[in-house]
Amino acid sequence: LLTKQRFRPVTCKTTAELEAEEMEKIQQYKFKARELNHKIFEGGPLLPKKPPVKELTQPIGFELEIEKRIQERESKKQQEEEHFEFHSRPCPTKILEDIVGVPEKKALPVTVPKSPVFTLKSRTRMPSRDEEKEKEVVPVIKANPMPHYGVPFKPKMPEQRHVEVCPFSFDARDRERQIQKEKKIEELQKEEVPKFKALPLPYFDHVKLPEKKVKNPTQPEPFSLQIDERGAAKLQSWKQQLEEDLKRQKEAACFKARPNTVVYQEPFVPKKENKLLSESLSGSIVPESFELATEKRAKERQEFEKRLAYIEAIRERHQEQVRQRQEVREKEEVAKLRQELVHKANPIRKYRSVEVKPSDQPLTMPKSPNFSDRFRC
Repeated sequence: LLTKQRFRPVTCKTTAELEAEEMEKIQQYKFKARELNHKIFEGGPLLPKKPPVKELTQPIGFELEIEKRIQERESKKQQEEEHFEFHSRPCPTKILEDIVGVPEKKALPVTVPKSPVFTLKSRTRMPSRDEEKEKEVVPVIKANPMPHYGVPFKPKMPEQRHVEVCPFSFDARDRERQIQKEKKIEELQKEEVPKFKALPLPYFDHVKLPEKKVKNPTQPEPFSLQIDERGAAKLQSWKQQLEEDLKRQKEAACFKARPNTVVYQEPFVPKKENKLLSESLSGSIVPESFELATEKRAKERQEFEKRLAYIEAIRERHQEQVRQRQEVREKEEVAKLRQELVHKANPIRKYRSVEVKPSDQPLTMPKSPNFSDRFRC
């Protein structure tokens, strides 16, 4: 068989190989202790260094803005509380001599009538000489006299009140509850305690049993169901309807002749027939042209097929345009791809030469490690 000739490499490691790899790793991380340096003991015991003593913190007072504001308010209050003395002003003599404060009456100019100009083409109004003069006159501004108000008004600034901060606690409430509880306990203690009085022992010589109450037997009553009421009402209405039907049938069975109304009606008068002119001349009916439904359907079918053919032609034309655009696009893409596939070698780049400089750092000084824990605190 060909299966005997096949060979597959083993990828999984055996337990022996895994153990050998673990032993190699353990041997790599073996710790080797160095020899003790005796010069360490010659210098004396190694004690921990004392930390340097820091200077004490000097307290500096806070410069709060609220203290400045309080001082400013106190200075403002002192300025406001200054005594105000009233000094009367002299009376103006102009008030006694003549009327003061009433403006003089201006004499308005008389309106001069002018005829309207209807013959101008531009309809523009030309300013007259009088109007130009009036415009040139500058009006004189006269200031009103200062009114006298007597004592000057000095408003008072509103006092800024501060909210007193009180600590939030339930101490007062708990104290009130304790006082109320003690009062209630005192009231209960002051009340008289009811004295216990035992009831006398009953006599068991004559035993009196309570009378036996005999109850009356339950009287059966018929049920009053709503279905029975509805059935009775329905039966009554059905009987009433049956009686009406029988009465109507009896009335219909009795023959009663109708009154003769034909005598009082108008007699029948035949109407003149409205014939066409062609019929009246020849005395025969002229045949009219008629159209079969098959011909009408054939015309509609022909128009429908024309419409379908037109729509199909438009669709084919659109598909042909799309196909042509696709072919042109594919040709352009192939040409672009061929142009991009042409190999163009890049020029050799030139870089600056690397200058190797010596290192400025000093050499590392070796130090022996201190593995001993005897002198550590």
